[in-house]
Amino acid sequence: MYKVSIKAVLPAPDGRIVLLLNEREEWELPGGQIELGETPPECLAREIAEELGLQVAVDAAPLDSYLFEVIPGRHVFIVTYCARLVGPFEPQLSHEHRRWALFAPQALPSNLPAGYRASILSATKAFPT
Repeated sequence: MYKVSIKAVLPAPDGRIVLLLNEREEWELPGGQIELGETPPECLAREIAEELGLQVAVDAAPLDSYLFEVIPGRHVFIVTYCARLVGPFEPQLSHEHRRWALFAPQALPSNLPAGYRASILSATKAFPT
């Protein structure tokens, strides 16, 4: 059995994507483990509020899902969704990550895992221009 992590592709008001730097020095999408009784959109709203102090609306349908090998021999099932801000963009970093940053979809960092990269590229097709 694998842990399940729900992640969001969240664009800032300027269209760049919000990423968080984790303890492995990899960029990742905001989100986290779903709790018993939560829907994936509820999980993402809670996680993004905890990690960044932001309020979001989350699409009902998932964007992507895949099995991710976090470290050799340790896998997590990732499900990604599109999210949109519903309040001001004033991120406040929690203790869970080292920092946050914004990246253009066509200029993503090299230390972003391939699955997150694919989700971002798929999501940008759904965002209004």
